[in-house]
Amino acid sequence: MQDFHAHTNYSDGRFMFQMVRAAQRAGLDGIGFTDHCTITDREHRQVDRARYAFNLDVTYKRRRRGIESLREEADVAIYDAVEMDYDPRDEAAIADFLDEADFDYVVGSVHELDETNVQVASNYADRSDEALDVLVETYFDRLVALIDSELFDVAAHPDLIERTPPLAGRATEAQYRRVAEAFADSRTIPEVNAGRALTDLELVHPTDPFLDVLLEYSISFTTGSDAHTPEEIEARQPFLQAFTEQWGIEPIAPPALP
Repeated sequence: MQDFHAHTNYSDGRFMFQMVRAAQRAGLDGIGFTDHCTITDREHRQVDRARYAFNLDVTYKRRRRGIESLREEADVAIYDAVEMDYDPRDEAAIADFLDEADFDYVVGSVHELDETNVQVASNYADRSDEALDVLVETYFDRLVALIDSELFDVAAHPDLIERTPPLAGRATEAQYRRVAEAFADSRTIPEVNAGRALTDLELVHPTDPFLDVLLEYSISFTTGSDAHTPEEIEARQPFLQAFTEQWGIEPIAPPALP
């Protein structure tokens, strides 16, 4: 088992050495550090960069030195990766940075709808059913654009809207099939993400109906704990292993890795 989606103090997680030790205790063969990065000229996203340190484009060389030093003493493979916020308007800037940074692999995420964080329920609480359905369609439009862009090895938590009560449960089978067809034609693959699996939500991405459709199209998956603390790595790994075995999924590495 490998964990291809975890965060460190270079965005909103804990110190790298603590995360590496937890990966070793969990019996992992590899841990991928995918700290958040937002690259855009839009002002409201610049505020988020400053507030949450989603600025790996500024700090990745320093983090890379830390990863290289940890590799010398760790008994687990450590991958130098990134979780990049995706908006079609930012494609050119994202492509330029990824070309320069040359990460081991790249994870892409749709975190925003209508200029607001898709995970904050209050952002959508006063919308009509019709408006919410339009937002869900927009989310899947952006997810398909992310896949079609070929900028990313992995699409993170591909139904993130299921974490947000006003948006949850609105996705359709037709939308799932549209995404599955995009994955089938792309080098980008989804992940099985356990970031909310052991909470009150008991939510795994993709959710069961979406996962059924993706498996029908013979889509491959990576696995990611989406951990931000050492304790989350150790708790979520047994769950991921049991979950993938239950569904008959044999996880693979992101396509950029040998």
